[in-house]
Amino acid sequence: MKPETRPTANEIKSMLGLERHPTCGFVAETYRSSLRIPEGALPHAYESARPYASALYFLVTPDARIVMHRIRSDQLYHHYLGDPLEVLMLYPDGSGAVATVGPDLRSGMRPQLLVPANTFHASHLLPGAAGYALLASTEWPGVEPPDVEQGDIDALAGAYPGLREEIRAFAG
Repeated sequence: MKPETRPTANEIKSMLGLERHPTCGFVAETYRSSLRIPEGALPHAYESARPYASALYFLVTPDARIVMHRIRSDQLYHHYLGDPLEVLMLYPDGSGAVATVGPDLRSGMRPQLLVPANTFHASHLLPGAAGYALLASTEWPGVEPPDVEQGDIDALAGAYPGLREEIRAFAG
């Protein structure tokens, strides 16, 4: 797609019905399975049944990034349009990584990125990017509001001392 034909962030918000979200830029849920996993078949952290899966679009802009949070379920990011997205992941085992999800396969980017369950993560556009990144996330089991926890930046910086600078940079 030629840059001059690429829709603007505001056009995308309008076309896809995206709304401001407390953790994920601008969001619109696109799928929620009608099939349910019973509470007894899920790990104890899930206090009730969950849908088999859920999916949503999300749009990151320079002033609407992904804030530090984690969910109980695995997530798969899918990059669709726009700038690459840099993602900081703080894994439950105390390790962490920074990955870039985007279209430039030659530079090592991939259009999908797995964020494992219970991984604190935050995302922003690469430094110097002035546009946006349109992605989707699929989650399994599907996510309900109690499954989302925002991260305490000071506590995470203490728990991941080797990633303290990255945590602060991603927190803005």
